[in-house]
This record gives sequence, C-alpha cells and structure tokens, in this order.
Amino acid sequence: MSESHSDGAGAAEGQGGSQVQLRIERLYLKDASFESPGTPSIFAEQQWRPKTQVDINTRANSLGDNRHEVVLTATVASTRDEDKVAFVVEVQYAGIFVIEGASDPELQQVLGIACPSALFPYVRENLDNLVVRGGFPALHLAPVNFEVLFAQALQQARQKQVEAGLPTH
Repeated sequence: MSESHSDGAGAAEGQGGSQVQLRIERLYLKDASFESPGTPSIFAEQQWRPKTQVDINTRANSLGDNRHEVVLTATVASTRDEDKVAFVVEVQYAGIFVIEGASDPELQQVLGIACPSALFPYVRENLDNLVVRGGFPALHLAPVNFEVLFAQALQQARQKQVEAGLPTH
C-alpha cells in the first residue's frame, strides 16, 4: 500500500486503482494515568535498573459517514526486584479519521496500521512526560512497526479459526 501526503491528508492506491483517502479530523488525549506505589522508598535505592513491560493495543469504532475513532493504548509497568512496582503509566490517545474509498480489507489495514502510526508519537510523548513528572528518568519507547503487529494479529486470528474448525479466507 503506497501513501502520499498532501495538505494533511493521505491517499493510498487500492487494488482496483481507486484512491483510498485518509484524513485526520481530530487528535486528542482520551485518558492518562500514572501510579507510583513504591515511592518514596524506591527513590532511596542506589541503582536504577528496572524491568519494564510495555503493552500496546488499538481499537477502532465506526462513527458513521466514513468517520472512525481509533484509540491507541500504551501501558508501561516498571518494577524492581520482581515485587516492587516503581510506576505504572497508561495513555490512551485517540483520533477521528475520515477514510473514503476503501474496501473492507483496505479499511482494516488503514485502521490497524496507518491510524495507530499517526497516534504513536503522541502516546510516546505523553508517556515520557508523565514518567518524568513522576520523578523518574525519561522513558524512551522505541518506534513500533504497526504493519508487523497487524500481520501478526491477522495470523493469530487465522490460527484461531483453524483451531475452531472455521473456514479461513
């Protein structure tokens, strides 16, 4: 799927030569939380070598008229010594996207790849901001390849269909 961007809108060529139009209508912070149950004792420890777990999820809701809300949720949990929680931070960042000219498979790709890719920089910035405001070192999340995650999700869905004895397409 090739994309070109002009005036804030993206276009991708569909299988039939038609243009898939993607336009961002609005981006917004839907929810954010920060918990630090290990403070202040966690700050007294000499070496900061936490174990960090990152969980990223997306969901999409149709709003009608080719409008879709996509919510990207990222949760980061940082622990020390297996049982000491330093912090847990979660950000839900959302966007309203107008998607026109897409077949169902193309629409699923745009909702699962292009939209979360547009939201990720905002999620990363908000996570880092909350962690730093909580008194911890900056949190630098690596870029996420949503195309690979989308392909993995499709593969897992197909595997579940095979295991359930359902036909796959």
